[in-house]
Amino acid sequence: MQVKDIMVQPYRIDKSDTISHALDLMEKKDTKRLLVVHDDQILGVLTMRSLTEQLGTRKKLSKPASSLHVATAVSDNFVKVLPDTDTRDVLTLMKKSGGVIIVTDNGKALGWVTPQEFMERNHFTGFVGEVMEKNPIVISSSDRVSHARRLILDKNVGRLPVIESGKLVGIIAEDDIAFAMRSFRDLVADNQQDSRIKNLLVGDIMTRSVISVYTNTPLEEAVRTMLEHDVGGVPVLTLDDELAGFLARRNIINTLQE
Repeated sequence: MQVKDIMVQPYRIDKSDTISHALDLMEKKDTKRLLVVHDDQILGVLTMRSLTEQLGTRKKLSKPASSLHVATAVSDNFVKVLPDTDTRDVLTLMKKSGGVIIVTDNGKALGWVTPQEFMERNHFTGFVGEVMEKNPIVISSSDRVSHARRLILDKNVGRLPVIESGKLVGIIAEDDIAFAMRSFRDLVADNQQDSRIKNLLVGDIMTRSVISVYTNTPLEEAVRTMLEHDVGGVPVLTLDDELAGFLARRNIINTLQE
């Protein structure tokens, strides 16, 4: 199978558009990444990760998202391939780069491939406990959002389980932080931002209704759950409802590639 057989059309945004507009578009289209272009040239990818990093930067904290441009947050974490590239080679490239695969012809983007396309088109055997991340990074609801942001960026993860007294009480994802940072910039006066940001806690913005799976959940079922709920990862629980690990898209891609 060739990559042109599974690619999808990305939503596009110009580098001169504002980050505020980009977030509105991502929310409207229910997507976590946009293809950044200018004069029909591919410049990169705008992701929730790059937005989380840019919107939390202290030196730009006083600027509202409506005054920051997409060009300031473009990620170059992508790989270009030709339409006839074998999907097995694409899978290897995706595992190595951790980014999206952009399908191009004569410099023009024809489409792209994300982990979702591979998850939708493959069947999986085994159980979640066999492929999950066994020592996930966790956080408390009383921790600062700034700390959660730092962990997400430094550890290269998309979301953090929130644990209290050994139990899963929520999850905080990079898009939660990006939208919270946008609201914070828009609502808090410049001279109050530095002190107020320290009072923003994980419990204030985390998602409390957590979609989770169990160590003995069939991997096929877990992948289907992630696709149905459009989440990039799910906490994995023991039969006693204690956190045992985390299943992310990267674990699934690694399993397919192997």
